Amino acid sequence: MRFRAFATDFDGTLADEGQVSAAALAALTALRKSDRFLLLVTGRLLEDLQSTFPHLDLFHWVVAENGAVLYEPVSRQRVTLAAPPPKEFLDRLTALGVPLEWGHVIVATREPHEKAVLDVIRDLGLELQVIFNKGAVMVLPANVNKASGLDAALRRMKLSPHNTVGVGDAENDHAFLSLCECAVATANALPSLQQHANIVLDEPNGEGVVRLADEVRLSDLAGRPLTQHDVPLGTTREGTEVFLPPYISGTLLLAGPSGGGKSSAALSFLERIEGRGYQICIIDPEGDYEAFGNAIVLGDAATPPPVEEVTNILLEPDRSAIVNLLAVPVADRPAFAGELLSHLFGIRSRYGRPHWIVLDEAHHIFPVERAADAILPRDVYSLLVITTEPKLLAKELLATARTVVGFGSPAPNATEAQASIWRSGEPDVTAIAEVYPPTSKKERHRRKYAVGDLASEKSFFFQGPDRKLNLRANNLTIFAQIAEGVDDATWFYHLQRGDYERWFGESIGDEDLALAAKNAARQPATSRQVILSAIRDRYTAPG
Repeated sequence: MRFRAFATDFDGTLADEGQVSAAALAALTALRKSDRFLLLVTGRLLEDLQSTFPHLDLFHWVVAENGAVLYEPVSRQRVTLAAPPPKEFLDRLTALGVPLEWGHVIVATREPHEKAVLDVIRDLGLELQVIFNKGAVMVLPANVNKASGLDAALRRMKLSPHNTVGVGDAENDHAFLSLCECAVATANALPSLQQHANIVLDEPNGEGVVRLADEVRLSDLAGRPLTQHDVPLGTTREGTEVFLPPYISGTLLLAGPSGGGKSSAALSFLERIEGRGYQICIIDPEGDYEAFGNAIVLGDAATPPPVEEVTNILLEPDRSAIVNLLAVPVADRPAFAGELLSHLFGIRSRYGRPHWIVLDEAHHIFPVERAADAILPRDVYSLLVITTEPKLLAKELLATARTVVGFGSPAPNATEAQASIWRSGEPDVTAIAEVYPPTSKKERHRRKYAVGDLASEKSFFFQGPDRKLNLRANNLTIFAQIAEGVDDATWFYHLQRGDYERWFGESIGDEDLALAAKNAARQPATSRQVILSAIRDRYTAPG
């Protein structure tokens, strides 16, 4: 479920001339029963609303006084989010004959008294703002508006604006609608509000709210293409941009060999997603994402990540997590990830996030021999799966793929990425000529490559020209130990084939070490010493 919160304005939106229809009340009741959260966001005074609208208990929270006051009907708790206006301000306006009403924070009048209000604010040197709303003039502390109030209410419910639909009709609704993932304007809304809305309803007032509430409840707005949030992935040869949405049904699968570009594409996509405030949880078997964004890293080469700590971090909507599995033995990673994913999917079922769950090197977590149907929910969404080879994945996971980006082997001196994208329901495959690069790089974990346990497909195997040997180096320390004692024929066989350069570049991800191996190949007599010295200097020398 993408949209967990439904926020509506009152006057001119839910209510027409102060009255809310029975149909609107019924639609909101049904929406709440669908396990969604309802919020009323209004400029009205709380006490005025309580005396004229007897159905506040429909809402989990009320944002009143244009964002300055919160009210939770079930507990009758009132929270004031800003300081009240100074008495001198009210006295000056009253002396000038300005008609006023005020609440816990807000001071309100009507046009054309805004000039007198602004003059008094200036004369007293107050940090107050004036907000207009269809002839009403509202005075509030700086930075207090419907958006700040809605954000405060969502945080109390541990919900994200990215899981929120908002609907309104007037000037003061701009702020809170801009906070919502989906901004909706009723048919009677001001043209300026309709212009910036993602959806403009055909019906006015409560009729529009009924239509919207029913659509959210029945389809989660699946039929509404909210393309304004799409993230650019790259361009075709014709220069057309290729986009990925921030929410997809099913799994986004990125597949291809090491060095083919899939990791850079994934990092580029995740950078843009995180930059827009979406919550991400990356399950990172090889410790490659330690330097990613502002996410909190749990676990390292010596300490497994505590599952409870991961879930506690993700309960806060604006915090992302990277789960480093380096200290978890390879054989234990599927079970560990299964336990973690059950917690993550549980959080999702309640709050609609993490917005993206990322399985890097997913064949470590869901190998082909593992049954995944007991772990994956019935309706998988926004799951990013990265692997070298799809056939290595559990069939149940592979069956959830609805968007696939495939990367081929990089051609020598290639200037274009060898990538293509397939989407479920679309017959054509789109070739991507350029995949936008990330601004950062995956952090290659030095301890992992020095003394860790690389998977078999990433290990180096000394075999020799006749393939009489099968000596596995699962890290650089073991590689150096074998390299020191292996016979010359075996050493030079791999050197001349460029195997060392390729392994350092693709599996270790160290272009400098790969360059050292390439240069060493030009001087075979000293190559062993040159490569071993480069490894020692970069990885195994004392820090």
